Amino acid sequence: MLAWEQAQVDAAVVNAFGFHALQLGLPQLHALQANRIAHRWLASESVVKTEPNVALVTDFSALPFPANSLDLVVLPHTLEMAANPHGVLREVARVLVPEGRLVITGLNPVSLWGMRQRRAHLYRRFGVERMFLPDSGEFIGYLRLRDWLGLLNLDIASEQFGCYRPAFLSQTLLQKFSWMDAAGERWWPILGSVYMFIAIKRVRGMTLHTPLWKPAVRLAVAAASIAKNASQSRAKGQNDS
Repeated sequence: MLAWEQAQVDAAVVNAFGFHALQLGLPQLHALQANRIAHRWLASESVVKTEPNVALVTDFSALPFPANSLDLVVLPHTLEMAANPHGVLREVARVLVPEGRLVITGLNPVSLWGMRQRRAHLYRRFGVERMFLPDSGEFIGYLRLRDWLGLLNLDIASEQFGCYRPAFLSQTLLQKFSWMDAAGERWWPILGSVYMFIAIKRVRGMTLHTPLWKPAVRLAVAAASIAKNASQSRAKGQNDS
């Protein structure tokens, strides 16, 4: 799963430009390694002793950044592990600049992995422990996340799904069912166990102005100059004759 997410996120952020980029959570995924923005931060909600690259410890629902200040934000499984996922998403929308980019990854409840997780919760009621995915968070469905993004004026630019094979513990079985990844992308794309969204912050009614340093074309001056040159040419021709 991490290998698939790393490849997808690298492709999503490599052409994202600006001045400031932020990754919230999951230090195991190096979400900004392919990005070329000068100022990049990795944030966590708690001190991670095993991850020296964490530059900021903060509450994800109250980020210490002014509004419209970040060009790129990556949320790798951040929303599903948050106590208030909609509050985190609303805070991210606040700090993003207009036309800023947001990348989200998460586990899809409508998938083979999601079905196994629900079955594990059922077994737990009978004293059988068969959890294989984190149970402290909540999987956020595909349609639910689309609604949240729409309410915050975050337009979806692209979406990807992956990891279609069942969650086997055996490496041999995982290799045996590897054909399901290609088949899933073609025949049942939205049933992938992992998804990635790329969203753009839109500001309704915003008008883009040309830079002040860009000179304006003055057609009246150009036309007058041409007419003057033509008049001089006719007068010279008459004098010569």
